Amino acid sequence: MADIRATNITGGEFVLKNAKVEAFRSGLRGEVLLPGDDGYQAGRKVFNGMIDKRPAMIVRCAGTVDVVHAVDFARTHNLLIAVRGGGHSVGGKAVCDGGMLIDLSPMKGIHVDPKRRTARAQPGLLLGDFDRETQGFGLATPLGVVSLTGIAGLTLGGGLGWLSGKYGLSCDNLLSAEVVTADGRLLTASPAENEELFWCLRGGGGNFGIVTSFEYQLHPVGPVLFGVGVYDLSKAKEVLRLYRQFAQECPDEVSTVAKLGTDPDGRRIVAIAACYSGPLDEGEKSLLPIRKFGSPIAGEIQVQSYVELQSRADGSFPPGYLHYWKASFLRALSDDAIGVLEEYAATKPSPLTGIGLQQMHGSASRVAPADTSFAHRFEQWDWLILSQWTDAGDSEENISWTREFSEKMRPFVEEGVYVNNLGDEGDERVRAAYGQNYERLMALKNKYDPTNFFCLNQNIKPPA
Repeated sequence: MADIRATNITGGEFVLKNAKVEAFRSGLRGEVLLPGDDGYQAGRKVFNGMIDKRPAMIVRCAGTVDVVHAVDFARTHNLLIAVRGGGHSVGGKAVCDGGMLIDLSPMKGIHVDPKRRTARAQPGLLLGDFDRETQGFGLATPLGVVSLTGIAGLTLGGGLGWLSGKYGLSCDNLLSAEVVTADGRLLTASPAENEELFWCLRGGGGNFGIVTSFEYQLHPVGPVLFGVGVYDLSKAKEVLRLYRQFAQECPDEVSTVAKLGTDPDGRRIVAIAACYSGPLDEGEKSLLPIRKFGSPIAGEIQVQSYVELQSRADGSFPPGYLHYWKASFLRALSDDAIGVLEEYAATKPSPLTGIGLQQMHGSASRVAPADTSFAHRFEQWDWLILSQWTDAGDSEENISWTREFSEKMRPFVEEGVYVNNLGDEGDERVRAAYGQNYERLMALKNKYDPTNFFCLNQNIKPPA
């Protein structure tokens, strides 16, 4: 095997000798994939089909020792690294050109302790994997709304899901974590041990290390009541006004989403969806405003398993589509904002594109902003333009529409943005994603990663 050309952390190229690569490979339980190896092409692909990067090597880690070994090798050779859990980052931060891709996806172990109501899970798990295991014991924790999402990146960025009104964000339910730091140490982060690092991990993204184990608090969650009403887009003003009132008045047990998009028959639609996670005999009353409103094209209120609920939207996010997103937090769904949403929903160039409003309220909004590194603790919506299409020739039109739409919404949205929805948008947007906690995060980045070894993320640059 020949020597390989690689990229260092500052973007320079160098030659990595074959003998060093082979010595590294021999110390792994997992595998190393190099360009030309079987599995390399599939291994470098991520969720967003617009991302086309070629790492010098892919390290598919079988366990924590492999992660430590990979970090030590990359640091010794000043090699650029990217870290992939579920690979769901729209900005393509989970892969790099010329560096080392540390792939955690083979690490899918999970242990549930039903007596303590906790779960210890490895970072390669997807939401669906986690939910199926915990629901076997009638337990769950808030973890997003699409079962194909990785638990690792979701949790480190906050984690907003169907249970967040009642039980908070994913990061609020993190009890401890095992972390490989930039200097190759394995640390436990918890309220009692390395508490500053634990604070960083609950909203600070992948800036502070590679988490190889997450311990979560679980909660009793049985079948849930799910309701949805789908209406023609011409009814958008009335539907979104109802949604605004419903979201303001609903109890913690209810979490909601509104969507503007296209249905399978090609009709432009607006929809309201809600999940009730309390006693089922009380749920019908909570979801009554959705049942009673208007004449929907389609609608239902039904009891279903939590695992079924989590996978309902999977078909709308197939891997490999071309994606370009814009997002912000929206505190007030004014009539003027509704008008802009309706206008752009009527002109979106791709039928695959959706516009979402995911409610953040209840327990998730009542945590003090400085208690975790996720700072955006308000009653609000995560507003997202999820633009996706299949033909690269349509990219310019879709990107232009998305940017124009985002600009038109600027008078109504907050400066802050949910870091898990952020693309490659520059330092100011990164600062906005971490909000009032950015300065503290920057100081702690200097403590745990002063060389910015973990730089391929929504990056907090150390002041040094």
